[in-house]
Amino acid sequence: MTELNAERTRRAIVDHTRRLAEAAAAAGPDAGVPTAPEWTVTDLVRHVGQTQHWVAEIIERRITNPAELPTELAVLPADPRAWQAWLSESASRVAAACSGDALDAAVFNAAGDERSGTRFWLASMLNEAVVHGFDAAAAADRPADIDPDVAAALITNHLTMLTSPTWGMQRPESALALRGTGQTLQWLATDTAGAWFVERRPEGATWQPATRRADVTITGPAAILLLTLTRRIPVEEITVEGDSGLARHWLDNTAHASN
Repeated sequence: MTELNAERTRRAIVDHTRRLAEAAAAAGPDAGVPTAPEWTVTDLVRHVGQTQHWVAEIIERRITNPAELPTELAVLPADPRAWQAWLSESASRVAAACSGDALDAAVFNAAGDERSGTRFWLASMLNEAVVHGFDAAAAADRPADIDPDVAAALITNHLTMLTSPTWGMQRPESALALRGTGQTLQWLATDTAGAWFVERRPEGATWQPATRRADVTITGPAAILLLTLTRRIPVEEITVEGDSGLARHWLDNTAHASN
């Protein structure tokens, strides 16, 4: 099972945002982010808080038309000492928005898949908090723990995004590069039941939760698999059996929108 229930996801968003805020405070506003070299910690905090507030507004207003998406972003407090409270507010707001009847309400889904808009945004906000939380921890030179069930759910979300109906429009070069003639990749978690089988077809890449013989098999703890897929750590730090070039090609061509 690689999906989290909504309550577990909401709690994880708040918890990982708190960790991100603590790491940002330890690193300092001008610190560089090793895993996102073009960003400082200030950029990172601004991005996460603004995105959480922006998504919360989409769900609160039940926006279905992308032409009506919010155009104004929340303002990052000038004083870094206020950032932890600001991030706590944004995380709590988006978590609260993604609850109750809102979970299955009509809301714009940028992936264009079968999920309700709110469930799409809930998974996306978990990805933001966890992956960028790792970025903040790297800036502060401190460890970042990611529970296996959270990591596994985010691997599922990551692959769902890369194979979603709108990926070709959002990232046409990526979608084209991921086409193939039947090449297969197997991602296997060693600390959960997570197994993700990817096939590159002429019409596009597909994935399914399965364990099969593949051209390349990448194995490791779910958190390490996630961080490899999101290009936070190099594939050389994980166990790869088979065509390592195929794994490298996949990673080189799968930049996620939130990366």
